[in-house]
Amino acid sequence: MSFIDLIATASFGIESVVARELQALGYTDTRTDTGRVHFRADEKAIAVTNIRLRSADRVLLRVGGFRATTFDELFEGTKALDWDAWLPENAEFPVNGKSVHSTLFSVPDCQAIVKKAIVEKMKSRYRRQWFAEDGPKYKIEVSLLKDEATLTIDTSGAGLHKRGYRPLTAAAPLRETLAAAMIQLSVWNPQRTLWDPFCGSGTIPIEAALLATNTAPGLNREFAAQRWHRVPKSLWNQAREEARALVVADQPLQIIATDIDPEVLSMARYHAKLAGLEGKIHFQQADVADLQSSRKYGVIICNPPYGERLGEQREAEALYGVMKKRFHLLDTWSFYVLTSHPRFEWIFGRKAERRRKLYNGKIECQFYQYLGPRPPRPQGPSAE
Repeated sequence: MSFIDLIATASFGIESVVARELQALGYTDTRTDTGRVHFRADEKAIAVTNIRLRSADRVLLRVGGFRATTFDELFEGTKALDWDAWLPENAEFPVNGKSVHSTLFSVPDCQAIVKKAIVEKMKSRYRRQWFAEDGPKYKIEVSLLKDEATLTIDTSGAGLHKRGYRPLTAAAPLRETLAAAMIQLSVWNPQRTLWDPFCGSGTIPIEAALLATNTAPGLNREFAAQRWHRVPKSLWNQAREEARALVVADQPLQIIATDIDPEVLSMARYHAKLAGLEGKIHFQQADVADLQSSRKYGVIICNPPYGERLGEQREAEALYGVMKKRFHLLDTWSFYVLTSHPRFEWIFGRKAERRRKLYNGKIECQFYQYLGPRPPRPQGPSAE
């Protein structure tokens, strides 16, 4: 069995979550860099990881890498790679690029050189001078970092946050991949109550329900590599059948999603239905000022307003004051709050046990983690 080099890209701060997901899928040969997790696997992994990864942005095929400080080195290094092993004669292969701290800083020139080198390689392979590029798409990227060139092909197409269940969006939507990472960074499990008091269009509770029922996030969408000859339809069918067999549809859930806005709640219910989770999540219109529960050892995971826009900061700070009063009444619960507000801990009245820098789009945030007491261990024969 031949192995290939793959890269699961990730937003800053959640690389370790993606690495754990890959290892749970059986891909243990991993290496983590900023924004990337490298791993070796077979062609089937292209299908498996695209369908089942929750927190990765996309899956890239690494064709090769080399040092390049001149355009000649970039051209010859690119031409030497095995493009003909992946690109058919009619492949559509646009080239994108980026350059960071490298001698070759002109991205358009680098893109043109890589395109020309690949065409020359294709000419020698297919014995022709012109290519129609009217077949499957192979989106190529040349990435230059400190004069090291990495050439990849995108296997995903649309980003992996495009699950297919969220055609409508509310203001300042949270990406599905970030929501999935936030849940996996928490102590929540399906035996505990999860509550999102600012649920918006429903992303956090929906991602939690998908995780709890072991429903693969990419089951109902298509990927760029589905049209590639090296990843046959049979592998995609097999990967989907295996993912469906792992779904625990009857998993009992205690997921509560509330919001003060009835319109976004209606949107959230619609999204849950599209995700196949109708009846799995309890949606209710409610103000966080009324938040209370007799349940113990629950978990709140939320993405409240940040006050980023001019004039909204005071409103956000007042809201954090309300959160302080209501959350602190839940003395056995754990709280996870994502916000960019620099004074959140001071307003909330408590320093977080843990915090992690994450990015919500381009906004730098902190993920504040307040850990409540552990639930008691079950007693009696059922515990055994």
